[in-house]
Amino acid sequence: MSDGEYGSIDLEKLMKGATAQMASMQRVQESMASLIGRAEDRDGLVTVEFSAAGLHELKLNPKAMRLSSGELAEKIKTAIGDASQDLQRQASELMADVYGDDNPMNYVNNPEAAMENIRMAQSSFDRTFDDVIGELDRISRRLDL
Repeated sequence: MSDGEYGSIDLEKLMKGATAQMASMQRVQESMASLIGRAEDRDGLVTVEFSAAGLHELKLNPKAMRLSSGELAEKIKTAIGDASQDLQRQASELMADVYGDDNPMNYVNNPEAAMENIRMAQSSFDRTFDDVIGELDRISRRLDL
């Protein structure tokens, strides 16, 4: 890389971008803490609230006590799963609102796209490393080291 290439980097723009990214991450972190997924079984016997910390609330309608232990357990497990999915949906919507097209959650459902980005980043790193080593070699030769 030549000095001219380094000179074309807009440090102010780079810093503003980094500051904006940090603010976005802070906003996501604060908002995630308040998300609660909710679900209720079809019969209205089991109601669940699920947060990032896990099971937040479990309400059983008194009629639920008439079910067998197996039926009740199944309704509870299903409601917890549904509430967890609701929480995941809310988190995905929050991330989409904050990050837009650069939403990191996009890679959860598309691992090949994530791998392609990793390959591109590796390639970029390799080129930069080669450029730096080449420049160090040139400097070393100039200084007769």
